[in-house]
Amino acid sequence: MLDSKPFIVVDRRKFLAAAAGFIAAGLMPKSVLALAGPYSFKQGTVDVTVVSDGHLVLPIDVFAPDAPPEARKALFTAAGVTGNEVQAPTNVTLIKSGADLILFDNGSGTEFQPTAGKLIENLKLAGIDPGAITKVVFTHAHPDHIWATVGAGGALNFPNAAYCCAAAEWDFWMGKDILTQMPKEMHPFVLGAQKHLNGVKDRVTMVKPGDDIVSGIRVLETFGHTPGHVSFEVAGDGGLIIVADAIGLPFIYFPHPEWRLAFDAIHDLAIANRKKLLDRAATDKTKLLGFHWPYPGVGHAERKDSAYQFVAAM
Repeated sequence: MLDSKPFIVVDRRKFLAAAAGFIAAGLMPKSVLALAGPYSFKQGTVDVTVVSDGHLVLPIDVFAPDAPPEARKALFTAAGVTGNEVQAPTNVTLIKSGADLILFDNGSGTEFQPTAGKLIENLKLAGIDPGAITKVVFTHAHPDHIWATVGAGGALNFPNAAYCCAAAEWDFWMGKDILTQMPKEMHPFVLGAQKHLNGVKDRVTMVKPGDDIVSGIRVLETFGHTPGHVSFEVAGDGGLIIVADAIGLPFIYFPHPEWRLAFDAIHDLAIANRKKLLDRAATDKTKLLGFHWPYPGVGHAERKDSAYQFVAAM
């Protein structure tokens, strides 16, 4: 299947330059420039590509709501956020490992926010057929990570893929009493998660921390953001960790990993795992890839004062 649908990577700078030329000639709409071209690099024996799903628009009050107001405001201002909303990128990771083409999460689809749900369009723009994806691996079941699983009419957007989900995450969202345990405003999240997880129930494999997705890609326990949230370790060249949402906006949670995120389900556990992940990355100089970090979300954690700073890889 992969031989007939080749894995094609487009250089981001060349893509943007070419797009600008087509726009000037009236052959392509200006909106195309809003679609971030794929960013690719080699990690050991695998090829890693970051493909944008667009971005979310979120109220700043969900980030560090209990932090000292002036300290929090200073970090937002330094990052150029002066209003009441944050545009949070959504960076989806695609890895080619041998014959496998593995997608880590699949974005928002069409039912969440209009600024997101661009993954399939961007994959096709890069010459990657969604039908060529062999595995879709979930970090957790929030809308911006799995709501592109089931498409229009109940068909799967990645019809030839096998699926992987952490058993703890699946059991949480599919629990029979979850709607009585969750506040009413979270019910759409629950029902959406159940819809998209049910869509792949006949082709999903449950995994746990320490399991391998394929040789060289291992499940890493980062519970807290959701009860079964996991990240992924990729071997080679000093290592890469696909962080997902274990560490939120880097200009907030690198210097203050102890600050809360309103979306975290188990705050103390999320904070403990955030600190552990940053300490490990800074000590071992491990590359990190964050879902909501400035596109393409790739960089390092460096120690600064009593905490950390994010250093982008590009």
